[in-house]
Amino acid sequence: MSTATLFNERAILSFIALPLDGSYHPSPTTEPVDFLKRHLHHLPPHLVAQFSSVTTPKQRAAIPTVRNRRLKYAESDPTDLSFTAARSTWPTLWEGRERRGIEEGKDEKDWAQHEFLHGSTKHVGKLGDLLGGYEEEREAERVRSIRREEAAKEEFIPEEDESDSDDDESEQVSNALANLEFESEGDQRISFLRRIKERFIYGLLENMDYDAVDWDESLDTENDREAEERWFDDEED
Repeated sequence: MSTATLFNERAILSFIALPLDGSYHPSPTTEPVDFLKRHLHHLPPHLVAQFSSVTTPKQRAAIPTVRNRRLKYAESDPTDLSFTAARSTWPTLWEGRERRGIEEGKDEKDWAQHEFLHGSTKHVGKLGDLLGGYEEEREAERVRSIRREEAAKEEFIPEEDESDSDDDESEQVSNALANLEFESEGDQRISFLRRIKERFIYGLLENMDYDAVDWDESLDTENDREAEERWFDDEED
């Protein structure tokens, strides 16, 4: 489906009684972020959602209302930003050292023990252990595969001049010293979740349904709603 089909500039401008002759700026087509900064609260969901086809989550992070909605969503502790879900979805951002797939393996084991044949056979316990081990290894292999892909991408980064070798060595020493600092698993989780939420707010997470948050009016504050009402009142005067 083309962007032209998805994005109807005429319908957007008509809804808020703006000129249709191309004289209005910021233009929703060529300046969508600036347009949304001014008119996001003036459009109904079915029209504002069309801006997903002409903006990226990262670009929309420049819109204060969108950032506020993302922040409120993140602070509600949603399942998709929980530790277990985030570690599975964005494994390369997690720097913890425990074995991968432990949670997934536990789920498989619980299923075998409680659901498979209602847990009535004497071999169910062994089956649970086996399935749990398989799932743990599958998750570990998935993470290894992702890391290999990212490492392959880094091979295309040009090498720096030898004149920078001293700086590189100093940086390596600094990094090594930083890695010596002890960080508990609890601290690692807190740091990881903070990083995930920050990247979410700034539109930097892949495989995230930003549209469901960015266009959700229920995440607005009372001040946002009052500003919208004032704008419509001014238009009627």
